[in-house]
Formats: sequence, C-alpha cells, structure tokens
Amino acid sequence: METFRNVCPRNCYGTCGIISHVENGMLTKVTGDPKHGFSRGRLCAKGYAYTQFVYNSYRLKYPIIQSPRGSGNWKRISWDDAYNIIAEKILELNDRYGSNLALSYSKFSGNIGLLHFATEGMFNSFGPHTKPFGNLCMGTGEMAIKTSFGKMASPVPEDMAEAKLIVIWGANPAVTNIHQMKFIYAARKKGAKIVVIDPVFTETALKADLYIQIKPGSDAYLSFGIAKLLLEKKTPEHHPEHLNGWEEYKNFLQNNVDMDQICQKTGVKYEYIEKLAELYHNCKPAATWSGFGIQRNKYGGESVEALNSLAALSGNINVVKGGGVYFAHGDIYDFPLNLANFPEKKHPSISQSRLINISNFAAAIRELKEPPVKFLWIASRSPLSQDQNFKAWEELFQEMELIVTVDLYMTNAAKMSDIILPAASHFEEEDLNVGYWHHWLAINEKAIPPYFEAKSDLQIARELTKRLNELSPGFSDFPYDLEPIDWIKKELTPEIKKIYGISSYKDLLDGPRHRKQIETVCEEAFSFHIPKKWNPDAQDKKPYPYRLLSPQSLLKIHSQFSNISWLHPELEETVAEISKKTAEEKDIKDGMKVRIFNGHGTVTATAKINAFLPEDVILVRQTAKNTINRLITTRLHDENNPESTYFYDSFVDISKKEGH
Repeated sequence: METFRNVCPRNCYGTCGIISHVENGMLTKVTGDPKHGFSRGRLCAKGYAYTQFVYNSYRLKYPIIQSPRGSGNWKRISWDDAYNIIAEKILELNDRYGSNLALSYSKFSGNIGLLHFATEGMFNSFGPHTKPFGNLCMGTGEMAIKTSFGKMASPVPEDMAEAKLIVIWGANPAVTNIHQMKFIYAARKKGAKIVVIDPVFTETALKADLYIQIKPGSDAYLSFGIAKLLLEKKTPEHHPEHLNGWEEYKNFLQNNVDMDQICQKTGVKYEYIEKLAELYHNCKPAATWSGFGIQRNKYGGESVEALNSLAALSGNINVVKGGGVYFAHGDIYDFPLNLANFPEKKHPSISQSRLINISNFAAAIRELKEPPVKFLWIASRSPLSQDQNFKAWEELFQEMELIVTVDLYMTNAAKMSDIILPAASHFEEEDLNVGYWHHWLAINEKAIPPYFEAKSDLQIARELTKRLNELSPGFSDFPYDLEPIDWIKKELTPEIKKIYGISSYKDLLDGPRHRKQIETVCEEAFSFHIPKKWNPDAQDKKPYPYRLLSPQSLLKIHSQFSNISWLHPELEETVAEISKKTAEEKDIKDGMKVRIFNGHGTVTATAKINAFLPEDVILVRQTAKNTINRLITTRLHDENNPESTYFYDSFVDISKKEGH
C-alpha cells in the first residue's frame, strides 16, 4: 500500500488536502490530509466518493468523434488521428484568414490547479486568437473588493474562530463550505453570535442565532440602514475620519437614508435592523462574510462595496484576528502563472488577441466578423450546464466548423462536440494548488496511472503543439519538452518560496504549507462607498412574477459528481421549491409535476412546498440534466468589465403540467 498527497481541484472554497491510498496501481481509498490546516484531515461527501469518480462506467476512456454533430453516432479514434484532425483544421483556418483569430476556447473552473492553465498557454503559443476574460462566479465581487480596498485580500478563515460576531451574508457554508463551519462553531463556543442574512432559509440559517430574511438584491439597502443606526450609536472619537470618503459617506447616511424606506425595500423590520446595529456596535472583532450569492444580480457590486463600508464604519478592517471582510483573496496572482501568462507569439500585423467577456461568451462570439470564429475548444467546464443564454450557445455550436471538448464525462456540451478527448483526473497528473479562500499551498502528486487513454490538459497541449510543428514548422512556440515538474518548479520562484517558507517543491511532499505573509488591507487605500444612484422608491420591472434562484446543492457542483451512485443512488430529479402562497394560487400540491417557464424555454420539475420561501421566489437547485440554466439569460452592464453573470436576475412563471 502506497500513499500520495493530492488536492481537490474543484472550484470550491475548500481546495482540500487528500491522502490517496494506492494498491497495485489502483486508487482504493481517499482520506483527508491531517497536515492541511484548513480541512484538517476531513473531506466532504464528494471528496470521499472520489474513488468512484475515478473508476466509473460513465467515464470517457478514449478519444471519440461523432458525425454528424449532435447525432450521438460516436466512434473511437486514436490520439494520433484526433491530433491530426485538430491540427489540420487549425492550420487550414490560419491559412484561410491569415491569423488565428478564428480560433477560440471556453475554459473555466472544472480544475483550478495551476498546470491546468496549459490550455491558455497553448493558445497563446499560436499567436493572437479569440480568448475569454472575466470570472462567471466572482467577477463583480472582486471588482467591488478592489474598489473598496485597492486590492484583493481576505483574512485567514481559520481565524474566524476568534470572532465575537459572524455575519454570513448571502452564503451557505453548511452546504458550500462545510470545513468553515468548524471555525464558526468554535467561535460560538467562545460566545460569538452567528447571524445569517439570506432570502432563503438555508441549512446555515437553521444553525444561526439570528436569521434575517431579506428581499433578493436589497443587500446594499440593509447595510446602509445598519450603518445609519450604527453611526448614531458611535461617539465622535470612534468615527473613522481618517478613511477616504468618510465625510461624504457620513452625510449620505444622515441625509439620504430613510429607515422606513429601508424596511420597505429590504422586507426587514426596523427592530431587526436595530438588533444588527447593536451587534456590530457591541461585538468586536466582527467577521462580515460577503457570499457569492449577493453579487449575482445587477446590484451586486453596490452590495459588496456597501458591506465593505459597514465593516469599516464598525471598526472591523485591520483589527485583531477574527474580524474583517471575508470574500476571496488573490494569492494565486503572486505566482508567475507561467502557463496562463505564456507570451503570445508575435504576429506581423495583429498586435493582440480579441477579448470576449466570459459572462456573455456565446452571444459575443457570434457577433464577431473579419474573421468569424470557426473553431472552439472546451475544457474544464460544460457551458450547457453552468452558463446562461443556451440559445446563443446552441446557435454558436451550429456555426462552428470544429468543436473539441476535453472532459472526464459526457457532459451536455460534450454531446454537441465533434471530438472529445478524455481528460485525466487529478489523481493521474501532477499539479500545484492554491485556493481562493484559505491560504494553503499544496502539491498534487501523480498517484495512479491514467484511466485507459486519459491525458491531462498539459499533456494534450504538449502533444498537440508538437504535432502542429511537425505539420507546419514554427507554428507554435510552446515548450512541449517541459515535464509537469518543470512547470511546478517555475512557479516556485524565490519570492513564492519566501512567502510560503519552503526551499523547494520537495518540502510540499511532506505536507501543505501556509502562507507566511498574509496580504492585509491598507486603511490608507480604503474608500467608503456611496451609491452612484440612490432611488429607494424605484421598482424593478419583472417580466414574470417569480424571481428564480438557482443555488448549488451539497452533493454536486453543476454537473460534476452527478454520475456518482454513492452520492446519487436514484435518478436525478429537478425539484422546484415554491411558497405556500404560490402553491395555493396555482393549485399546486407537493410532489406534483410543474412547468417553470419564461421567454427562453420551459423546464419540467417536481414541486416541493417550502413554508419558509418568499412568496415571489422559485428555487431550483443546479442539476446536470434538465438544467434550470436554460431559462437564464441576463445582460451585462458593460461588456468590457469582468462582471459576474447575474444568474439571480432571472424571472419565471410556474403552472401545473398538463394532466396534473
């Protein structure tokens, strides 16, 4: 029996340390790594199910090709044949248009290991092309954090155990960040108060001392209401006059914020706003957790900035450990990210690649001319599960001349591809991992041989660029001779080694290392937030009567893990949670089949009456099949800003399905 150190590479708060148990080249068991200071020897249910994730009858084994596209008429081909078809199309498009602008890729967060930037590095080695930018999940919040603090920084999450007040705002860690719960419980044992603010009575809300049910999208209003009352409670010597924008912020609170309007806008009674102000006034240090949920609407940036200002007003930035604003950090950007930042090969007349906002990728790609995009590479994601605007995606697929997907499973997007290349799991490759929530760096060892003919993104990039250069010498300047460990060594610069207190990658083989130098926010760089437009009386137009909320569930991340029978022994079912009032008005009973619909389509689901759900909300959790994202189409404020997708600005109606 051998053991290896691995890291869960999912787009998740945890980035958990794993000990892999291997016998005769087979993964037999996974356990948590006790040397990882955040996960501390524990995994979530998805993590413990990784053996079935690796050895699964649904997993892709060989390169396959289908013709015609979408027919399901798949046949096995060799890697050589796959590389030849792909390389010949890339070269033909380059010859046709005189550049590689007709090439594009859609890649995101299926695996966030540093070596999975090989896709970006490979495309950069071709020269100017059409590439995505931005972040579907946290782009809006990241911009807001930088606006308030000047940079991305977040306290040590383990230190939340020392907080006297923890306000969890639009997050549900009992489902999406289970390891953080032990630090929350540790704080409670020491007398801390736990507050959850969310439109939905979540699993975390069930465990709180105080739950505040807020109208979706009204978070900024509530924070300004708390701030106004807090301002009245504080003595002048405690006001943060030294922070940027203080006078304007103070005047705004005093002259523009009307508590009756705040109560009406948020749906929160004055007595509870007053209670929150008392808690912020009396409990220090206070941790304010800005969850990703609050920035999934068009007011998201305003909300995150408003929470930052509330934390500053209450004296909770740069305080003793346990306080501060928790959102996410940018530790990854301290690394050179040699693959992500691989220099673009020079072109004689085109200075740089075309940039496309990932939050509106499909629709924006379709508008491009001179040249149009004709080649699409999909890796580390399934846009027909996790994206919006499916109609644009489906139309985009029809316009492509070649679509290549790299994945472990036959996803909804893979079904619409021409060629699928089987991807390696993280147990079958080397990598380096740093999370965006905790501050631990860990190495991912290769524990087992590849599953059948699966290959890593880096190996595919190496072999495809080599084939391209065989067919057209000098086409790519990707260093395909470098092994994974070479790229890992390149990431561990002297500065990185100092930050994490290591001398080489070999130190990580003995266990993950915590960052020695934690980025803290600088008070001199902080700026209070005043809304650009303040009109509490304004009412948003609702094309359909119910706001659609579509959070993640405990045992899946979009389509990931949906084929794991240990986690999902029964066939997946789409469930629509509705309020009692909605059920009565629509004559819908528990367990009844219903139609959820809007102008973008219809999804069939099973009704579940939720006594705690707001009357104007329908909640449908993410699923792999029959995905609710089919009904989501939102617009960006600015195509040039890396905003998140506003998934929660979607509205629907509901009715009984015919025959029920």
